[in-house]
Amino acid sequence: MKQAWMPLAIGLLLLAGLATACGGDKSSAPANAPSKTAAGEASNAEAIYKANCVSCHGADLSGKVGPNLQKTGAKLSQEQISAKIQNGGGGMPSYKNTLKEPEIQALTEWLSAKK
Repeated sequence: MKQAWMPLAIGLLLLAGLATACGGDKSSAPANAPSKTAAGEASNAEAIYKANCVSCHGADLSGKVGPNLQKTGAKLSQEQISAKIQNGGGGMPSYKNTLKEPEIQALTEWLSAKK
């Protein structure tokens, strides 16, 4: 009788070990923890841009309906860029109710580096 339970017990131990090894234990870091790398922030900002801005400012930031943003960091401060994203103006819609603050910050920093 004890021999019948042995394969089951071993199988359960192996299954528990696989679950932990394959990501079953989430205690080390949350899955949605923000990346602190510059490359990660840039790709996040680019994704935000593509999802919200590309239709007016173009895929290469050269402008379409909206103005050229290729050198916006040389023309505007981070505060001015952030204010424009949040409040809109001059034909641009406000994004303060569309984007979250970290998204606005990432987009602001990314655009301010365009000089």
